[in-house]
Amino acid sequence: MVNPYSIVSFYFNRTKNIFCRGLVYPWPYRIVRIALAALFIYGGVTKLFDSKAFVATISAYDLLPEALLPFFAVGLPLIETIAGLALLLDRPWGLHLITGLLALFVFVLGYGIIGNLDVDCGCFGAEELEKQAGLREAFYRDLILIGVVAPYLYLSRRVREFANSGKE
Repeated sequence: MVNPYSIVSFYFNRTKNIFCRGLVYPWPYRIVRIALAALFIYGGVTKLFDSKAFVATISAYDLLPEALLPFFAVGLPLIETIAGLALLLDRPWGLHLITGLLALFVFVLGYGIIGNLDVDCGCFGAEELEKQAGLREAFYRDLILIGVVAPYLYLSRRVREFANSGKE
């Protein structure tokens, strides 16, 4: 009987496939993970410090009743910050939470684009309101994050765990 861990170890030690080897190396994973965590922590903290501007942004989408706006204006940035900290500390649930938040953001931004709303995305708080960043730009940015970065982090983590399980 062939030990499957020896095959995995052989494959990762001998392969010339740059993508697979890149998934095994810890530094690219750490850099991408820390950058994504910093992005979410920054976005969450800036919205927490200026929740009034974030309430105005959320209300412009007209997706929530007025009574729930203050809860979402504090709760969503708090969840973003916690998810960023969890990803920074390499907790698996942090990546799941960030992926869910990105899916929510893509949905809301898509709603704004389809509805032809003249609002700002509100991704990074009040300072972005002055820049008048477009919904499409934020939509494409979030699609890239959810389509490239999140799968890379999932794959990299799983491949390294699988490769390391054969070394024990």
